[in-house]
Amino acid sequence: MVSTVKRFLTHLFSGPWLVRRYFSSEAMRHIEQAISDSERSHSGQIRFAVESGLHPYSLIKGNPPRARALELFSSLGIWDTEQNNGVLIYLLLADHDVEIIVDRGICRYVAQPVWDSICHEMELLFKQGKFEQATLLGIDRIGQLLARHFPPGHKNENELPDQPVVL
Repeated sequence: MVSTVKRFLTHLFSGPWLVRRYFSSEAMRHIEQAISDSERSHSGQIRFAVESGLHPYSLIKGNPPRARALELFSSLGIWDTEQNNGVLIYLLLADHDVEIIVDRGICRYVAQPVWDSICHEMELLFKQGKFEQATLLGIDRIGQLLARHFPPGHKNENELPDQPVVL
Protein backbone atom coordinates (compact mmCIF):
# COMPACT_ATOMS: atom_id res chain seq x y z
CA MET A 1 0.00 0.00 0.00
CA VAL A 2 2.77 2.45 0.92
CA SER A 3 4.63 1.80 -2.36
CA THR A 4 1.40 2.31 -4.32
CA VAL A 5 0.78 5.67 -2.63
CA LYS A 6 4.42 6.66 -3.11
CA ARG A 7 4.27 5.72 -6.82
CA PHE A 8 1.03 7.67 -7.25
CA LEU A 9 2.52 10.79 -5.64
CA THR A 10 5.75 10.48 -7.63
CA HIS A 11 3.79 10.40 -10.88
CA LEU A 12 1.41 13.12 -9.78
CA PHE A 13 4.26 15.54 -9.08
CA SER A 14 6.30 14.62 -12.15
CA GLY A 15 5.67 17.22 -14.81
CA PRO A 16 7.27 18.30 -18.09
CA TRP A 17 9.92 20.12 -16.05
CA LEU A 18 11.32 16.70 -15.14
CA VAL A 19 12.03 15.87 -18.77
CA ARG A 20 13.75 19.24 -19.28
CA ARG A 21 15.79 18.62 -16.13
CA TYR A 22 17.30 15.44 -17.55
CA PHE A 23 17.22 16.22 -21.28
CA SER A 24 18.33 19.66 -22.41
CA SER A 25 17.39 21.01 -25.83
CA GLU A 26 20.91 20.20 -26.94
CA ALA A 27 20.60 16.62 -25.69
CA MET A 28 17.34 16.23 -27.61
CA ARG A 29 19.07 17.47 -30.78
CA HIS A 30 21.87 14.94 -30.21
CA ILE A 31 19.31 12.15 -29.80
CA GLU A 32 17.47 13.19 -32.97
CA GLN A 33 20.77 13.30 -34.88
CA ALA A 34 21.78 9.88 -33.53
CA ILE A 35 18.50 8.39 -34.75
CA SER A 36 18.93 10.02 -38.15
CA ASP A 37 22.55 8.82 -38.44
CA SER A 38 21.59 5.31 -37.33
CA GLU A 39 18.79 5.04 -39.86
CA ARG A 40 21.25 5.62 -42.70
CA SER A 41 22.81 2.24 -41.89
CA HIS A 42 19.58 0.23 -41.96
CA SER A 43 15.99 0.26 -43.19
CA GLY A 44 14.50 0.13 -39.68
CA GLN A 45 12.84 2.99 -37.86
CA ILE A 46 13.71 4.10 -34.32
CA ARG A 47 11.58 6.40 -32.15
CA PHE A 48 12.45 7.70 -28.69
CA ALA A 49 9.68 8.80 -26.34
CA VAL A 50 10.14 10.13 -22.83
CA GLU A 51 7.40 10.76 -20.31
CA SER A 52 7.74 12.30 -16.88
CA GLY A 53 4.84 10.43 -15.26
CA LEU A 54 1.65 8.57 -16.04
CA HIS A 55 -1.85 9.99 -15.85
CA PRO A 56 -3.51 9.26 -12.48
CA TYR A 57 -6.16 7.12 -14.22
CA SER A 58 -3.44 4.81 -15.56
CA LEU A 59 -1.99 4.52 -12.09
CA ILE A 60 -5.36 3.72 -10.50
CA LYS A 61 -5.85 0.99 -13.11
CA GLY A 62 -2.41 -0.33 -12.22
CA ASN A 63 -1.07 -0.07 -15.76
CA PRO A 64 2.64 -0.90 -15.92
CA PRO A 65 5.07 1.14 -18.03
CA ARG A 66 5.10 -1.59 -20.69
CA ALA A 67 1.36 -1.10 -21.28
CA ARG A 68 1.96 2.62 -21.86
CA ALA A 69 4.84 1.82 -24.21
CA LEU A 70 2.62 -0.51 -26.23
CA GLU A 71 -0.04 2.19 -26.40
CA LEU A 72 2.53 4.68 -27.71
CA PHE A 73 3.93 2.16 -30.18
CA SER A 74 0.49 2.07 -31.72
CA SER A 75 -0.46 5.75 -31.46
CA LEU A 76 2.88 6.90 -32.92
CA GLY A 77 2.38 4.54 -35.88
CA ILE A 78 5.60 2.66 -35.27
CA TRP A 79 3.87 -0.61 -36.19
CA ASP A 80 3.05 0.88 -39.62
CA THR A 81 6.43 0.62 -41.35
CA GLU A 82 6.74 -1.18 -44.66
CA GLN A 83 9.01 -3.94 -43.32
CA ASN A 84 7.47 -4.05 -39.83
CA ASN A 85 10.83 -3.13 -38.36
CA GLY A 86 10.04 -0.16 -36.15
CA VAL A 87 11.45 0.12 -32.63
CA LEU A 88 10.29 2.32 -29.76
CA ILE A 89 12.55 3.27 -26.87
CA TYR A 90 10.24 4.46 -24.10
CA LEU A 91 11.51 6.09 -20.93
CA LEU A 92 9.19 6.68 -17.98
CA LEU A 93 11.12 8.98 -15.68
CA ALA A 94 8.89 8.66 -12.59
CA ASP A 95 9.47 4.89 -12.51
CA HIS A 96 13.05 4.99 -13.82
CA ASP A 97 11.90 2.46 -16.39
CA VAL A 98 13.00 1.80 -19.97
CA GLU A 99 10.89 -0.25 -22.32
CA ILE A 100 11.85 -1.27 -25.85
CA ILE A 101 8.95 -2.30 -28.05
CA VAL A 102 9.75 -3.89 -31.42
CA ASP A 103 7.58 -4.70 -34.38
CA ARG A 104 7.00 -8.23 -35.57
CA GLY A 105 9.53 -7.98 -38.41
CA ILE A 106 12.51 -7.52 -36.12
CA CYS A 107 11.34 -9.74 -33.28
CA ARG A 108 11.68 -12.70 -35.66
CA TYR A 109 15.43 -12.16 -35.62
CA VAL A 110 16.18 -10.77 -32.16
CA ALA A 111 15.01 -12.49 -28.98
CA GLN A 112 13.50 -10.63 -26.02
CA PRO A 113 16.53 -11.17 -23.74
CA VAL A 114 18.61 -9.04 -26.13
CA TRP A 115 16.15 -6.14 -25.82
CA ASP A 116 16.04 -6.63 -22.05
CA SER A 117 19.83 -6.43 -21.96
CA ILE A 118 19.80 -3.10 -23.82
CA CYS A 119 17.17 -1.78 -21.39
CA HIS A 120 19.32 -2.90 -18.46
CA GLU A 121 22.43 -1.18 -19.86
CA MET A 122 20.44 2.02 -20.33
CA GLU A 123 18.92 1.84 -16.85
CA LEU A 124 22.37 1.48 -15.28
CA LEU A 125 23.50 4.69 -16.96
CA PHE A 126 20.27 6.46 -15.99
CA LYS A 127 20.95 5.58 -12.35
CA GLN A 128 24.30 7.35 -12.73
CA GLY A 129 22.51 10.44 -14.08
CA LYS A 130 23.81 9.88 -17.62
CA PHE A 131 20.51 10.33 -19.43
CA GLU A 132 21.76 11.50 -22.80
CA GLN A 133 24.56 8.93 -22.84
CA ALA A 134 22.14 6.12 -21.95
CA THR A 135 19.76 7.07 -24.72
CA LEU A 136 22.55 7.34 -27.29
CA LEU A 137 23.84 3.93 -26.20
CA GLY A 138 20.38 2.41 -26.69
CA ILE A 139 20.06 3.96 -30.15
CA ASP A 140 23.50 2.65 -31.09
CA ARG A 141 22.80 -0.91 -29.86
CA ILE A 142 19.42 -1.01 -31.60
CA GLY A 143 20.91 0.46 -34.78
CA GLN A 144 23.53 -2.30 -34.86
CA LEU A 145 20.83 -4.97 -34.61
CA LEU A 146 18.71 -3.33 -37.30
CA ALA A 147 21.74 -2.96 -39.61
CA ARG A 148 22.50 -6.67 -39.22
CA HIS A 149 18.98 -7.80 -40.07
CA PHE A 150 17.62 -4.92 -42.18
CA PRO A 151 20.39 -3.39 -44.30
CA PRO A 152 19.50 -0.18 -46.12
CA GLY A 153 17.64 -0.62 -49.38
CA HIS A 154 18.17 1.39 -52.53
CA LYS A 155 15.66 4.08 -51.51
CA ASN A 156 15.91 3.69 -47.69
CA GLU A 157 13.03 6.03 -46.88
CA ASN A 158 12.67 7.67 -43.49
CA GLU A 159 9.15 6.50 -42.68
CA LEU A 160 8.86 8.02 -39.19
CA PRO A 161 10.08 11.30 -37.66
CA ASP A 162 13.43 11.19 -35.91
CA GLN A 163 12.57 13.84 -33.30
CA PRO A 164 12.23 12.62 -29.73
CA VAL A 165 8.66 12.61 -28.42
CA VAL A 166 8.14 14.32 -25.07
CA LEU A 167 4.86 13.42 -23.36
